[in-house]
Amino acid sequence: MNTTRTAGHLDVGGMVRLARDRVVARIREAEVVAAALSAGRNVVLEGPPGTGKTTLLRSLADGAGAPLVLVEGNAELTPTRLVGHHDASRVLTEDYRPENFVPGPLTRAMTEGALLYVEEFNRVPEETMNVLLGVLSEREMHVPRFGRVTARPTFRLVAAMNPFDAVGTARVTPALYDRSCRVAMGYQDEAAELAVVSTVTDGPRDLVARAVRAVRITRDHPELRIGASVRGAIDTVLIAVELGTVRDTAPLEETTGLDAALAALTGKVTRGDGVARPVEDVVTDIWRRAGEELGKA
Repeated sequence: MNTTRTAGHLDVGGMVRLARDRVVARIREAEVVAAALSAGRNVVLEGPPGTGKTTLLRSLADGAGAPLVLVEGNAELTPTRLVGHHDASRVLTEDYRPENFVPGPLTRAMTEGALLYVEEFNRVPEETMNVLLGVLSEREMHVPRFGRVTARPTFRLVAAMNPFDAVGTARVTPALYDRSCRVAMGYQDEAAELAVVSTVTDGPRDLVARAVRAVRITRDHPELRIGASVRGAIDTVLIAVELGTVRDTAPLEETTGLDAALAALTGKVTRGDGVARPVEDVVTDIWRRAGEELGKA
């Protein structure tokens, strides 16, 4: 274990204070992630999409006064794209020189002392994961024909992933968990999601309540393998309000609300294997069920 190159302190109080101002109903997670980062640890955030992982991390980075370097994890994220490359046109005339090296997000994050946030980490190729693991162990890396890159004290890795999505993902090595702290971020309760949607949309209370109830139903619906996040409720409310203006109707008028829900939700849910009904029919039933449940409440 490397004892000479260590992580530096981050302002845990500043991180938590800003998260409290910006993030709805995520104080526990904000405190734990802030404490882990301040202690010099790297963090794995696990949870489905739309649970506020990126919003939380942006708030913590701003609170710490640290840069944030965002990387989208996918199969095309090769070690070269992550680390950087030499400008081919300049190499032809100058040969390989430090001056014609184009740093990738990992190199920039290390040299700037930034938080490197890798979304969809379990979609990253294994060879790219191995590069990151080496950096987490040694806090430095050797780049061929460029030299050694040493991480500044405030550099951290935050890897986010959806553990419930097995399509196009790879198994994450236990070595990552051994070098990181894991924080789970599941769906919030209904009251918290109502607060989120109300804050973002400023929509009519009854419409917000029905949209939130509908997306919550999608998560446990027997015909759906993957349900919608709170983003589905936000989109439903925003579309319904604009559609009501176009049609000169109330946003919660039945046809207007349903059309908004169909536009917002049918692309955000995934039918289960063997389900023959069109997704539009499933969402229509869910929208009606949400209205019935709230009418009985």
